[in-house]
Amino acid sequence: MNRRTFLKNCALSAGAMTIGGCSVAKIADAENPQKRSRPNIVYILADDLGYGDVSCLNKNSKIHTPNIDQLAKKGMIFTDAHSGSAVCTPTRYGILTGRYCWRSRLKSGVTWGYSPHLIENGRMTVASMLNPYGYHSACIGKWHLGLDWQKQPDDPGQVDFTKPVKHGPTTNGFDYNFIIPASLDMDPYVYVENDRVTAVPNRTIDAEKGKRFWRKGPIGADFKHIEVLPKLTEKAVSYIDQRAKDKETSPFFLYFPVPAPHTPILPTKEFQGKSNTNEYGDFVLQVDWTVGQVMKALERNGIEKDTLVIFTSDNGCSPMADFEELAQFNHDPSYVFRGHKADIFEGGHRVPFITRWPSRIQAGSVCEDTICLTDLMATAAEITGYTLPDNAAEDSVSMLPNLLGTATKPLREATVHHSVNGSFSIRQGQWKLELCPGSGGWSEPRPGNKKHEELPAVQLYDLGKDIGETTNIQDKHPDVVKQLTALLQDYIDRGRSTPWAPQKNNGKVKIHP
Repeated sequence: MNRRTFLKNCALSAGAMTIGGCSVAKIADAENPQKRSRPNIVYILADDLGYGDVSCLNKNSKIHTPNIDQLAKKGMIFTDAHSGSAVCTPTRYGILTGRYCWRSRLKSGVTWGYSPHLIENGRMTVASMLNPYGYHSACIGKWHLGLDWQKQPDDPGQVDFTKPVKHGPTTNGFDYNFIIPASLDMDPYVYVENDRVTAVPNRTIDAEKGKRFWRKGPIGADFKHIEVLPKLTEKAVSYIDQRAKDKETSPFFLYFPVPAPHTPILPTKEFQGKSNTNEYGDFVLQVDWTVGQVMKALERNGIEKDTLVIFTSDNGCSPMADFEELAQFNHDPSYVFRGHKADIFEGGHRVPFITRWPSRIQAGSVCEDTICLTDLMATAAEITGYTLPDNAAEDSVSMLPNLLGTATKPLREATVHHSVNGSFSIRQGQWKLELCPGSGGWSEPRPGNKKHEELPAVQLYDLGKDIGETTNIQDKHPDVVKQLTALLQDYIDRGRSTPWAPQKNNGKVKIHP
C-alpha cells in the first residue's frame, strides 16, 4: 500500500475529506484565536495500543471501538502522528516536557518501578506551565517517569512505604495525583495518591506469564491488577465531576495515562470474549469503554464544548498481544505499517491521535500533517498565549493551526524517532532515514543474528511510495541521506529541533548507538 491509498482509506474510515494538510472547513472564530477562552484539556494516553486497533483508523479492524470512533466523528483524526519513542518512558517524558527523551540521561530502554526521577529538577512541564494561567492539573494513571522512594533507616536497601515519595507528579506541577509507579507488570504494585502510598504492601505476589504477565514483587493491600483500569477510570471521572461542580472554577488539565492494553492483559468479566478476537482485543474494548466514560462525564457536566480532548497511545502495539493469534482473526494491530512496539519502523511509533474540541475543531475532519507527542506543550502554550522560554519545550511545535484548520503548510521541519535500543531515525516529508541495521527493537533480525550483522546500517525509505518500508533506497539517494544525517546532527548539537537559542546538549548523544 502506498501513501495515497493509505490516506484514502483513512479518509474513508473517518467519513471526512482533506485538502492539503488538514481539513479546511470553516471553524467558528478560527480567524481570531486570541479571543477564545482557555479550554479544559483532557489528555488520554493509551499504553501499547496499535494504530490498527482503532476501527475509525482501520476499516479492516476486527476490533470495533465505538467510543473512540465517536470521538473522531465529532473531532479530528491525525493520520501521521508519532510518539517520541517506540517505548513508554521516553514518550511520557516528551509529552510532559516537550523535549525528546534522548536529551535526558535515558538514552535507551525505560525506567523501572524503583528508578529515581527522570524529569530534571526545575524543568518546565505542561502542568507547571499551565499553573500560572489558573489551571488545576491532575495526573491519574501510569506515571513511569521514576520516583524517589525513601529508604528504611535501619536497612537502606529497603523502601519505607510509609514515607512520601519525592519528585513525582507533585514536584512537576500537578495539583492532584493518583498513580501507579510504572507499568502494571512492574513492582511495587501500589497506588500512590498525592505522594503517599494508599496501602502499604502486606504481601508478595508471584510472577505471572503469558498475556497475564507481571513480575514478582510487593503488593499493596488494596491492589488487584484486574481492578486497576476500572479504578483509574473511576478516579478520572470523579476528578472531572469535582472540577465541573463550580461553573466559575478555573480550567483544568487532566493527564490520564491509562495502563492498558499493556500487559498484564486483564479484561474484566464484562469485556471477556466481547471482541471476538483474543484477550488483547477484549482489553482494547475496555480501553474504549474508559474513553467513553470520560466523554460521558464531560457531556454530563455540560463542559464538552470548552474541553480539548486528545486521545493517543505511547507507542505501537506490543508483541505480547500475540500478532500471530490475532492474524487468525484477520486483525493486524500495526495496520499497514512495518514492525511494532520498540522498533524504529512505523509500527513502533506511528500512533492513533484523535482530538475533539467542539467550539474550535471541525467535526469529522482529518489532518495528514506529521505531528509528534512532544507537541503538547507548545500547543498548550499557544492556546493560553504563553511565550515559552528558550530552556523549555525544545522539541515541541504547536499544532494549534492544525486543530483550527488554519495551517497552510506543514508545521514541523522534521521529526526524530527513537527505538528501544537507542537507534535514531529522522523523518522529513516523504523521506525517512533510519540509522541502524534492522529494527533497532524487537522485530527480527536482532543484534547477534548473523543476518542482522549483514544488513546495512543506513536505511532510507520513501514513505510516499512505500508506506510499509519494504525497499531500502539509501544507495540511490546519497544526497537525501547526507542532508537528513546533517539535520539530525544539527538537532543534537543545538540541543533543540525548534528555532530560538541553542541549548546545552545534556550528555553525549551518538547517532549510531
